[in-house]
Amino acid sequence: MISDLISLQILLVFRSPSEREILRQGAGFSSVPAEVLDADDAAGAEALLARGGMDLILLDTALPPLEKSAVCRAARGAKRKPFIIGVGRAGDGADVDGYVNRPVTADEAQAVVDRCIRTRIPTRVLMVDDSATMRAIVRKILSASKFPVEVEEVDEGAKALKVLQEGSFDIVFLDYNMPGLNGMEILSELRREHPHVAAVMMTSTDSENFAERATKAGAAAFLKKPFFPSDIDAVLYRYYQLEAPSRTR
Repeated sequence: MISDLISLQILLVFRSPSEREILRQGAGFSSVPAEVLDADDAAGAEALLARGGMDLILLDTALPPLEKSAVCRAARGAKRKPFIIGVGRAGDGADVDGYVNRPVTADEAQAVVDRCIRTRIPTRVLMVDDSATMRAIVRKILSASKFPVEVEEVDEGAKALKVLQEGSFDIVFLDYNMPGLNGMEILSELRREHPHVAAVMMTSTDSENFAERATKAGAAAFLKKPFFPSDIDAVLYRYYQLEAPSRTR
């Protein structure tokens, strides 16, 4: 939970003092206390990274390619590897973990920082599928993700509703074809009782309009079985509201 986290260390790497300041202001109003450090070039960033302890780097994509590469290389080599988010133009070739748009106002900066911070907070996932094999596959993919997740699983709908009532979850991966309550019935109850929880519908059905039906019913995403790790990565990037680097698309 966000409230359980005491503090994060964020490194801003921007040449423009005004952009560093607007992001610093945004971090000051973020939902999690953050210690914000900043650098205007790769050398300054490398010196701060050498001290360790960084959780998150916001990297200006307008920096020269060699500067960005040096920052990313230092971050990847750090003992405690921070999550790197490029701020600005996506697909610029930098070795980052995701992209966000460049904020212009303090309010936009706060929203950007909050989105970035969410990538460092464990996301609670409930997996609902009557197939133990499928649950094991999805759990393995989620465990290998660059995003921190905590996974709980159940094998049928009634149990899912009970667990949802008793606990706090962020995402539900929900199989459609199950005995008892099917996925659409659970989704309907989920939207009524837990509207803040993102639902990802999974099915092997060949119905052409199923994805449209699931979306209209309130599903945040749809996965057609069999799916691949990249498909789940795409779901997570959408959940965190990040643009994925091209290598993960």
